[in-house]
Amino acid sequence: MEIREYRYDEAEILRLYTAVGWTAYTENMPALRDGFRNSLLTLAAYDGNELLGIVRTVGDGATVVFVQDLLVFPERQRRGAGTALLKAVVERYPAVRQIELVTDQSPESAAFYRSAGFSELSGLGCCGFMKTGN
Repeated sequence: MEIREYRYDEAEILRLYTAVGWTAYTENMPALRDGFRNSLLTLAAYDGNELLGIVRTVGDGATVVFVQDLLVFPERQRRGAGTALLKAVVERYPAVRQIELVTDQSPESAAFYRSAGFSELSGLGCCGFMKTGN
C-alpha cells in the first residue's frame, strides 16, 4: 500500500462515496468538487493503481486541522488503509495543536479513532456543535 497526495477524479470519487453510502455528498457533485479543490490536504491509499480510500482535511494547517472525510471502499476496510491515511495526516502536521473530526456514534468508529490516539471531546471537557445546511 502506498499513501500519496490525491488528484481529484470525479468518477472515482463518485464511486467511493456511493460505495460507503455517503450519497448526500454525491447529490451535489459540483459542491463536492469545490470541497476537494478548497481542502487543505487530500491523501489517498493505493494498492498499485487501485484506489483503496481517501482522507480529506480542512483547516489552517498551523493551529487546527479537521479531518473532513475518511473513506475506504467497504471491501478494503479493516486492512490498514484507514489507519495509514489517518497516520499520514498526523505525521504531516506534527506541530498542529488540534486535529479534530466528527464521526458516527457506532462502537466500531469510536474504537477505531481511539486506537489511532484520538479522544472523545467529552473526555476533554468539551462538546461539539453543528449547524447543518438546508
